[in-house]
Amino acid sequence: MPPVITTSEASRNTLAIIMGGGRGSRLHPLTHKRSKPAVPLAGKYRLVDIPISNCLNSEIRQMYVLTQYNSESLNRHVTGAYKFDHFGHNFVHILAAQQTPTGDGWYQGTADAVRQNLDYFLERSFKYFLILSGDQLYRMDFKAMIREHLINDAELTIATTPVRRDPARAFGLMDTDDEFKITRFVEKPGTNDKLLDELKMPPALLKKFGVPEKEERFQASMGIYLFNRQTMIDALDNEMEDFGKHIIPQTIENKRVFSHVFQGYWEDIGTIRSFYEANLELTKVVPSYNFFDSHNPIFTRARFLPASKINNAHIQEALISDGCIISNATIQRSLIGVRSVIETGCYITDSVIMGSDYYNEQSVDDKGKTIEIPIRIGSNSRINRAIIDKNAQIGNNVVIDPGNREDMDNKYCCIRDGVIVVPKGTVIPDGTIV
Repeated sequence: MPPVITTSEASRNTLAIIMGGGRGSRLHPLTHKRSKPAVPLAGKYRLVDIPISNCLNSEIRQMYVLTQYNSESLNRHVTGAYKFDHFGHNFVHILAAQQTPTGDGWYQGTADAVRQNLDYFLERSFKYFLILSGDQLYRMDFKAMIREHLINDAELTIATTPVRRDPARAFGLMDTDDEFKITRFVEKPGTNDKLLDELKMPPALLKKFGVPEKEERFQASMGIYLFNRQTMIDALDNEMEDFGKHIIPQTIENKRVFSHVFQGYWEDIGTIRSFYEANLELTKVVPSYNFFDSHNPIFTRARFLPASKINNAHIQEALISDGCIISNATIQRSLIGVRSVIETGCYITDSVIMGSDYYNEQSVDDKGKTIEIPIRIGSNSRINRAIIDKNAQIGNNVVIDPGNREDMDNKYCCIRDGVIVVPKGTVIPDGTIV
Protein backbone atom coordinates (compact mmCIF):
# COMPACT_ATOMS: atom_id res chain seq x y z
CA MET A 1 0.00 0.00 0.00
CA PRO A 2 1.50 3.41 -1.00
CA PRO A 3 2.38 5.85 1.81
CA VAL A 4 -0.38 8.27 2.77
CA ILE A 5 0.29 11.82 1.62
CA THR A 6 -1.53 14.80 3.14
CA THR A 7 -3.16 17.56 1.09
CA SER A 8 -0.62 20.12 2.31
CA GLU A 9 2.27 17.84 1.35
CA ALA A 10 0.72 17.33 -2.06
CA SER A 11 0.30 21.11 -2.53
CA ARG A 12 3.99 21.63 -1.77
CA ASN A 13 4.80 18.92 -4.31
CA THR A 14 2.72 20.61 -7.03
CA LEU A 15 4.07 22.78 -9.84
CA ALA A 16 1.58 25.27 -11.31
CA ILE A 17 1.83 26.04 -15.02
CA ILE A 18 -0.11 29.15 -16.01
CA MET A 19 -0.96 29.44 -19.70
CA GLY A 20 -0.43 32.92 -21.10
CA GLY A 21 -2.41 32.33 -24.27
CA GLY A 22 -1.63 33.37 -27.82
CA ARG A 23 -2.03 36.73 -29.50
CA GLY A 24 -5.18 37.50 -27.54
CA SER A 25 -6.89 38.76 -30.69
CA ARG A 26 -10.35 38.68 -29.06
CA LEU A 27 -9.05 41.13 -26.43
CA HIS A 28 -7.52 43.46 -29.01
CA PRO A 29 -6.62 46.36 -28.62
CA LEU A 30 -5.97 45.67 -24.91
CA THR A 31 -3.43 43.05 -26.03
CA HIS A 32 -1.81 45.20 -28.74
CA LYS A 33 1.15 46.12 -26.52
CA ARG A 34 0.96 43.47 -23.80
CA SER A 35 0.30 39.76 -23.36
CA LYS A 36 -3.12 38.60 -22.21
CA PRO A 37 -2.12 37.81 -18.59
CA ALA A 38 -0.70 41.36 -18.26
CA VAL A 39 -4.02 43.09 -19.06
CA PRO A 40 -5.00 45.36 -16.11
CA LEU A 41 -7.93 44.23 -13.99
CA ALA A 42 -10.05 45.89 -11.26
CA GLY A 43 -8.06 49.12 -11.20
CA LYS A 44 -4.80 47.91 -9.68
CA TYR A 45 -4.29 44.24 -10.60
CA ARG A 46 -3.35 42.22 -13.67
CA LEU A 47 -5.15 39.12 -14.94
CA VAL A 48 -2.16 36.96 -14.03
CA ASP A 49 -2.53 37.98 -10.37
CA ILE A 50 -5.67 35.82 -10.10
CA PRO A 51 -4.18 32.36 -10.77
CA ILE A 52 -0.95 33.25 -8.94
CA SER A 53 -2.88 34.40 -5.85
CA ASN A 54 -5.09 31.31 -5.93
CA CYS A 55 -1.93 29.22 -5.93
CA LEU A 56 -0.32 31.14 -3.07
CA ASN A 57 -3.50 30.86 -1.00
CA SER A 58 -3.47 27.10 -1.68
CA GLU A 59 0.14 26.59 -0.51
CA ILE A 60 1.39 26.19 -4.09
CA ARG A 61 4.44 28.43 -4.33
CA GLN A 62 6.28 27.17 -7.40
CA MET A 63 4.90 28.48 -10.68
CA TYR A 64 5.76 29.02 -14.32
CA VAL A 65 3.88 31.43 -16.60
CA LEU A 66 4.07 30.47 -20.29
CA THR A 67 3.81 33.24 -22.84
CA GLN A 68 5.07 34.12 -26.29
CA TYR A 69 3.59 37.49 -27.31
CA ASN A 70 4.49 40.91 -25.86
CA SER A 71 5.91 39.35 -22.71
CA GLU A 72 7.98 42.31 -21.47
CA SER A 73 5.26 44.05 -19.42
CA LEU A 74 4.22 40.71 -17.92
CA ASN A 75 7.83 39.96 -17.04
CA ARG A 76 8.21 43.37 -15.35
CA HIS A 77 5.03 42.89 -13.35
CA VAL A 78 5.77 39.35 -12.17
CA THR A 79 9.40 40.18 -11.33
CA GLY A 80 8.34 43.24 -9.35
CA ALA A 81 5.41 41.62 -7.57
CA TYR A 82 6.44 38.13 -6.56
CA LYS A 83 9.68 38.09 -4.59
CA PHE A 84 10.30 35.17 -2.26
CA ASP A 85 12.89 34.19 0.33
CA HIS A 86 16.31 33.90 -1.33
CA PHE A 87 17.00 30.73 0.65
CA GLY A 88 13.76 28.96 -0.22
CA HIS A 89 12.57 27.12 -3.32
CA ASN A 90 9.54 29.30 -4.09
CA PHE A 91 9.34 31.10 -7.43
CA VAL A 92 7.16 32.56 -10.18
CA HIS A 93 9.06 32.45 -13.48
CA ILE A 94 8.14 33.58 -16.99
CA LEU A 95 8.87 31.10 -19.78
CA ALA A 96 8.63 32.76 -23.18
CA ALA A 97 8.67 30.73 -26.38
CA GLN A 98 12.24 30.16 -27.52
CA GLN A 99 14.31 28.25 -30.03
CA THR A 100 15.80 25.06 -28.61
CA PRO A 101 17.64 22.02 -30.06
CA THR A 102 14.32 20.13 -30.01
CA GLY A 103 12.08 22.87 -31.42
CA ASP A 104 12.20 26.31 -32.98
CA GLY A 105 8.51 27.13 -33.49
CA TRP A 106 5.85 29.13 -31.68
CA TYR A 107 3.54 27.33 -29.29
CA GLN A 108 0.86 25.69 -31.41
CA GLY A 109 -1.56 25.15 -28.53
CA THR A 110 -1.76 24.63 -24.78
CA ALA A 111 -0.38 21.08 -24.87
CA ASP A 112 2.40 22.04 -27.26
CA ALA A 113 3.42 24.91 -24.95
CA VAL A 114 3.77 22.53 -21.99
CA ARG A 115 5.55 19.93 -24.12
CA GLN A 116 8.15 22.44 -25.37
CA ASN A 117 9.04 23.27 -21.76
CA LEU A 118 8.64 19.81 -20.27
CA ASP A 119 12.35 19.45 -19.52
CA TYR A 120 12.19 22.47 -17.20
CA PHE A 121 9.13 21.13 -15.40
CA LEU A 122 10.68 17.70 -14.83
CA GLU A 123 13.99 19.03 -13.48
CA ARG A 124 12.63 18.82 -9.93
CA SER A 125 10.76 15.95 -8.34
CA PHE A 126 7.24 17.42 -8.52
CA LYS A 127 4.56 14.76 -8.12
CA TYR A 128 1.67 16.84 -9.50
CA PHE A 129 1.27 19.44 -12.21
CA LEU A 130 -1.56 21.99 -12.13
CA ILE A 131 -2.38 23.54 -15.52
CA LEU A 132 -4.14 26.92 -15.24
CA SER A 133 -5.44 29.61 -17.58
CA GLY A 134 -4.11 33.16 -17.32
CA ASP A 135 -7.35 34.92 -18.30
CA GLN A 136 -10.00 33.85 -15.79
CA LEU A 137 -11.51 35.60 -12.77
CA TYR A 138 -12.29 33.24 -9.90
CA ARG A 139 -11.21 32.29 -6.39
CA MET A 140 -10.53 28.60 -5.89
CA ASP A 141 -8.94 26.60 -3.11
CA PHE A 142 -6.80 24.19 -5.11
CA LYS A 143 -6.22 22.16 -1.95
CA ALA A 144 -9.85 20.99 -2.19
CA MET A 145 -9.16 19.81 -5.74
CA ILE A 146 -5.93 18.11 -4.66
CA ARG A 147 -7.75 16.43 -1.75
CA GLU A 148 -10.34 14.91 -4.12
CA HIS A 149 -7.56 13.90 -6.50
CA LEU A 150 -5.88 11.93 -3.70
CA ILE A 151 -9.10 10.38 -2.38
CA ASN A 152 -10.11 9.22 -5.86
CA ASP A 153 -6.63 7.88 -6.61
CA ALA A 154 -7.00 9.89 -9.81
CA GLU A 155 -4.37 10.23 -12.50
CA LEU A 156 -5.97 13.41 -13.86
CA THR A 157 -8.58 15.67 -12.27
CA ILE A 158 -10.39 18.33 -14.33
CA ALA A 159 -12.10 21.29 -12.66
CA THR A 160 -15.64 21.79 -13.95
CA THR A 161 -18.45 24.22 -13.21
CA PRO A 162 -22.20 23.54 -13.60
CA VAL A 163 -23.65 25.71 -16.39
CA ARG A 164 -27.02 26.07 -18.11
CA ARG A 165 -27.75 24.90 -21.65
CA ASP A 166 -26.98 28.05 -23.66
CA PRO A 167 -23.55 28.75 -22.11
CA ALA A 168 -22.77 25.02 -22.28
CA ARG A 169 -22.74 25.16 -26.09
CA ALA A 170 -19.38 26.98 -26.07
CA PHE A 171 -17.59 24.80 -23.49
CA GLY A 172 -15.96 21.42 -23.35
CA LEU A 173 -18.48 19.24 -21.46
CA MET A 174 -17.98 16.23 -19.21
CA ASP A 175 -20.18 13.21 -18.63
CA THR A 176 -19.49 11.44 -15.31
CA ASP A 177 -20.77 8.59 -13.21
CA ASP A 178 -22.15 9.08 -9.69
CA GLU A 179 -18.59 9.11 -8.29
CA PHE A 180 -17.58 11.90 -10.71
CA LYS A 181 -15.33 9.64 -12.76
CA ILE A 182 -15.35 11.14 -16.26
CA THR A 183 -16.66 8.74 -18.88
CA ARG A 184 -16.95 11.11 -21.81
CA PHE A 185 -15.72 14.50 -23.01
CA VAL A 186 -17.24 16.61 -25.80
CA GLU A 187 -15.56 19.80 -27.02
CA LYS A 188 -18.07 22.63 -27.68
CA PRO A 189 -21.27 20.83 -28.79
CA GLY A 190 -22.74 24.04 -30.26
CA THR A 191 -26.28 23.67 -31.59
CA ASN A 192 -26.36 19.87 -31.26
CA ASP A 193 -29.23 19.63 -28.75
CA LYS A 194 -29.41 15.84 -29.02
CA LEU A 195 -25.80 15.64 -27.87
CA LEU A 196 -26.48 18.12 -25.07
CA ASP A 197 -29.38 15.99 -23.85
CA GLU A 198 -26.95 13.09 -23.44
CA LEU A 199 -24.56 15.22 -21.35
CA LYS A 200 -27.01 16.58 -18.78
CA MET A 201 -26.04 16.07 -15.14
CA PRO A 202 -28.27 13.31 -13.72
CA PRO A 203 -30.70 14.13 -10.86
CA ALA A 204 -28.50 12.38 -8.28
CA LEU A 205 -25.61 14.73 -9.03
CA LEU A 206 -27.83 17.81 -9.14
CA LYS A 207 -29.13 16.94 -5.68
CA LYS A 208 -25.57 16.87 -4.31
CA PHE A 209 -25.14 20.53 -5.28
CA GLY A 210 -28.56 21.75 -4.21
CA VAL A 211 -29.84 22.26 -7.77
CA PRO A 212 -33.55 21.45 -8.32
CA GLU A 213 -33.99 18.29 -10.37
CA LYS A 214 -36.20 20.09 -12.90
CA GLU A 215 -33.31 22.37 -13.86
CA GLU A 216 -30.61 21.47 -16.38
CA ARG A 217 -26.91 21.68 -15.65
CA PHE A 218 -23.87 20.57 -17.60
CA GLN A 219 -20.34 20.03 -16.30
CA ALA A 220 -18.25 22.56 -18.25
CA SER A 221 -14.49 22.36 -18.27
CA MET A 222 -12.77 25.35 -16.65
CA GLY A 223 -9.48 24.60 -18.40
CA ILE A 224 -7.91 23.66 -15.05
CA TYR A 225 -6.15 20.28 -15.00
CA LEU A 226 -4.30 18.44 -12.21
CA PHE A 227 -1.99 15.74 -13.58
CA ASN A 228 0.08 13.11 -11.86
CA ARG A 229 3.69 13.33 -13.01
CA GLN A 230 3.80 10.17 -15.12
CA THR A 231 0.30 10.80 -16.47
CA MET A 232 1.40 14.14 -17.89
CA ILE A 233 4.55 12.63 -19.39
CA ASP A 234 2.48 9.92 -21.07
CA ALA A 235 -0.21 12.36 -22.23
CA LEU A 236 2.35 14.57 -23.98
CA ASP A 237 4.29 11.76 -25.65
CA ASN A 238 2.89 12.69 -29.05
CA GLU A 239 2.46 15.73 -31.27
CA MET A 240 -1.05 16.72 -30.19
CA GLU A 241 -1.37 20.49 -29.80
CA ASP A 242 -4.21 21.24 -27.39
CA PHE A 243 -5.35 19.88 -24.03
CA GLY A 244 -9.08 20.41 -24.53
CA LYS A 245 -9.35 19.19 -28.11
CA HIS A 246 -6.79 16.40 -28.11
CA ILE A 247 -5.07 15.41 -24.88
CA ILE A 248 -8.08 15.23 -22.54
CA PRO A 249 -10.28 12.96 -24.73
CA GLN A 250 -7.37 10.54 -25.21
CA THR A 251 -6.45 10.50 -21.51
CA ILE A 252 -10.05 9.77 -20.46
CA GLU A 253 -9.94 6.58 -22.52
CA ASN A 254 -7.00 4.99 -20.71
CA LYS A 255 -6.51 6.77 -17.34
CA ARG A 256 -8.48 7.38 -14.13
CA VAL A 257 -9.89 10.87 -14.80
CA PHE A 258 -12.25 12.62 -12.37
CA SER A 259 -14.24 15.86 -12.29
CA HIS A 260 -13.82 18.37 -9.46
CA VAL A 261 -17.03 20.41 -9.47
CA PHE A 262 -16.53 24.07 -8.53
CA GLN A 263 -19.62 26.14 -7.67
CA GLY A 264 -18.14 29.58 -6.97
CA TYR A 265 -17.94 32.64 -9.23
CA TRP A 266 -15.95 31.97 -12.39
CA GLU A 267 -15.66 34.15 -15.47
CA ASP A 268 -13.61 33.42 -18.57
CA ILE A 269 -12.25 36.84 -19.61
CA GLY A 270 -11.52 36.13 -23.25
CA THR A 271 -13.35 38.93 -25.06
CA ILE A 272 -13.74 42.68 -24.74
CA ARG A 273 -17.36 42.25 -23.68
CA SER A 274 -16.59 39.70 -20.96
CA PHE A 275 -13.69 41.82 -19.71
CA TYR A 276 -15.88 44.92 -19.58
CA GLU A 277 -18.77 43.18 -17.79
CA ALA A 278 -16.49 41.43 -15.28
CA ASN A 279 -14.96 44.77 -14.29
CA LEU A 280 -18.27 46.61 -14.00
CA GLU A 281 -19.69 43.75 -11.93
CA LEU A 282 -17.13 44.70 -9.27
CA THR A 283 -18.77 48.11 -8.77
CA LYS A 284 -22.01 46.59 -7.42
CA VAL A 285 -22.83 47.02 -3.75
CA VAL A 286 -22.45 43.26 -3.32
CA PRO A 287 -20.42 42.00 -6.29
CA SER A 288 -20.29 38.33 -7.27
CA TYR A 289 -16.51 38.39 -6.91
CA ASN A 290 -15.11 39.69 -3.63
CA PHE A 291 -11.71 41.39 -3.65
CA PHE A 292 -12.22 42.19 0.05
CA ASP A 293 -11.65 38.62 1.25
CA SER A 294 -8.93 39.00 3.89
CA HIS A 295 -8.46 35.23 4.22
CA ASN A 296 -7.73 34.74 0.50
CA PRO A 297 -6.26 38.03 -0.73
CA ILE A 298 -5.41 38.81 -4.33
CA PHE A 299 -1.77 39.86 -4.50
CA THR A 300 -0.16 42.31 -6.92
CA ARG A 301 2.83 44.61 -7.28
CA ALA A 302 3.22 47.17 -4.49
CA ARG A 303 3.30 50.70 -5.95
CA PHE A 304 3.52 52.80 -2.76
CA LEU A 305 1.10 55.38 -4.11
CA PRO A 306 -0.59 58.05 -1.98
CA ALA A 307 -4.24 57.79 -1.00
CA SER A 308 -6.66 59.06 -3.65
CA LYS A 309 -7.78 62.68 -3.37
CA ILE A 310 -11.45 63.51 -4.03
CA ASN A 311 -12.40 67.19 -4.39
CA ASN A 312 -16.16 67.80 -4.32
CA ALA A 313 -17.07 64.94 -6.66
CA HIS A 314 -20.27 62.90 -6.99
CA ILE A 315 -19.40 59.19 -6.95
CA GLN A 316 -21.91 56.35 -7.06
CA GLU A 317 -21.15 52.60 -7.32
CA ALA A 318 -17.51 53.01 -8.25
CA LEU A 319 -14.10 51.60 -7.37
CA ILE A 320 -11.38 54.23 -6.96
CA SER A 321 -7.82 52.90 -7.00
CA ASP A 322 -4.68 54.32 -5.39
CA GLY A 323 -3.08 57.64 -6.29
CA CYS A 324 -6.07 59.25 -8.07
CA ILE A 325 -7.04 62.95 -8.11
CA ILE A 326 -10.71 63.58 -8.90
CA SER A 327 -12.07 67.14 -8.91
CA ASN A 328 -15.72 68.22 -9.30
CA ALA A 329 -16.56 65.23 -11.47
CA THR A 330 -19.49 62.81 -11.63
CA ILE A 331 -18.64 59.10 -11.69
CA GLN A 332 -21.33 56.43 -11.85
CA ARG A 333 -20.94 52.64 -12.04
CA SER A 334 -17.33 52.90 -13.15
CA LEU A 335 -13.92 51.66 -12.21
CA ILE A 336 -11.06 54.16 -11.86
CA GLY A 337 -7.52 52.78 -12.13
CA VAL A 338 -4.29 53.86 -10.44
CA ARG A 339 -2.97 57.43 -10.92
CA SER A 340 -6.11 58.61 -12.74
CA VAL A 341 -6.43 62.39 -12.88
CA ILE A 342 -10.00 63.46 -13.68
CA GLU A 343 -10.68 67.16 -13.96
CA THR A 344 -13.62 69.48 -13.33
CA GLY A 345 -16.93 68.79 -15.02
CA CYS A 346 -16.16 65.26 -16.26
CA TYR A 347 -19.08 62.87 -16.46
CA ILE A 348 -18.07 59.19 -16.49
CA THR A 349 -20.66 56.40 -16.58
CA ASP A 350 -20.47 52.61 -17.08
CA SER A 351 -16.77 52.78 -17.90
CA VAL A 352 -13.43 51.22 -17.05
CA ILE A 353 -10.66 53.81 -16.70
CA MET A 354 -7.38 51.90 -16.37
CA GLY A 355 -5.32 54.84 -15.14
CA SER A 356 -1.67 55.34 -15.95
CA ASP A 357 1.87 54.16 -15.24
CA TYR A 358 3.00 57.70 -14.34
CA TYR A 359 1.46 61.12 -13.77
CA ASN A 360 3.34 62.93 -16.53
CA GLU A 361 4.65 61.74 -19.84
CA GLN A 362 8.06 63.04 -20.84
CA SER A 363 8.97 64.07 -24.36
CA VAL A 364 11.82 66.03 -25.89
CA ASP A 365 11.32 69.10 -28.14
CA ASP A 366 13.43 70.09 -31.16
CA LYS A 367 15.93 71.86 -28.91
CA GLY A 368 16.44 68.82 -26.70
CA LYS A 369 14.43 70.24 -23.81
CA THR A 370 12.41 67.78 -21.74
CA ILE A 371 8.69 68.54 -21.69
CA GLU A 372 6.33 67.17 -19.02
CA ILE A 373 2.87 66.37 -20.42
CA PRO A 374 0.24 65.55 -17.76
CA ILE A 375 -1.80 62.39 -18.31
CA ARG A 376 -5.41 63.20 -17.47
CA ILE A 377 -9.03 63.24 -18.50
CA GLY A 378 -9.61 66.90 -19.31
CA SER A 379 -12.38 69.10 -17.98
CA ASN A 380 -16.00 68.70 -19.16
CA SER A 381 -15.31 65.45 -21.00
CA ARG A 382 -18.06 62.84 -21.16
CA ILE A 383 -17.28 59.11 -21.23
CA ASN A 384 -19.91 56.38 -21.46
CA ARG A 385 -19.67 52.58 -21.98
CA ALA A 386 -15.94 52.78 -22.55
CA ILE A 387 -12.64 51.17 -21.65
CA ILE A 388 -9.86 53.77 -21.49
CA ASP A 389 -6.55 51.93 -21.53
CA LYS A 390 -3.49 53.12 -19.61
CA ASN A 391 -1.66 56.38 -20.30
CA ALA A 392 -4.39 57.77 -22.58
CA GLN A 393 -4.47 61.57 -22.68
CA ILE A 394 -8.06 62.80 -23.01
CA GLY A 395 -8.42 66.53 -23.78
CA ASN A 396 -11.06 68.99 -22.61
CA ASN A 397 -14.66 68.71 -23.86
CA VAL A 398 -14.10 65.26 -25.41
CA VAL A 399 -17.08 62.92 -25.93
CA ILE A 400 -16.45 59.16 -25.91
CA ASP A 401 -19.59 57.09 -26.41
CA PRO A 402 -20.18 54.05 -28.66
CA GLY A 403 -23.83 54.94 -29.25
CA ASN A 404 -25.44 52.28 -31.43
CA ARG A 405 -22.51 51.89 -33.78
CA GLU A 406 -21.34 48.53 -35.10
CA ASP A 407 -17.81 47.22 -34.54
CA MET A 408 -15.31 49.59 -36.14
CA ASP A 409 -11.82 51.11 -35.77
CA ASN A 410 -10.53 54.65 -36.17
CA LYS A 411 -7.38 56.47 -35.10
CA TYR A 412 -8.73 57.13 -31.59
CA CYS A 413 -10.69 54.01 -30.68
CA CYS A 414 -12.11 50.59 -31.46
CA ILE A 415 -15.71 49.51 -30.88
CA ARG A 416 -16.32 45.90 -29.90
CA ASP A 417 -19.68 44.42 -28.84
CA GLY A 418 -21.15 47.81 -27.96
CA VAL A 419 -18.10 48.90 -25.93
CA ILE A 420 -15.73 51.65 -27.07
CA VAL A 421 -12.03 51.04 -26.35
CA VAL A 422 -9.39 53.78 -26.36
CA PRO A 423 -6.00 52.04 -26.81
CA LYS A 424 -3.03 52.49 -24.52
CA GLY A 425 -1.21 55.82 -24.90
CA THR A 426 -3.79 57.36 -27.27
CA VAL A 427 -3.88 61.18 -27.34
CA ILE A 428 -7.34 62.68 -28.03
CA PRO A 429 -7.34 66.46 -28.70
CA ASP A 430 -9.70 68.97 -27.08
CA GLY A 431 -13.26 68.99 -28.41
CA THR A 432 -13.04 65.63 -30.19
CA ILE A 433 -16.20 63.53 -30.53
CA VAL A 434 -14.89 59.96 -30.78
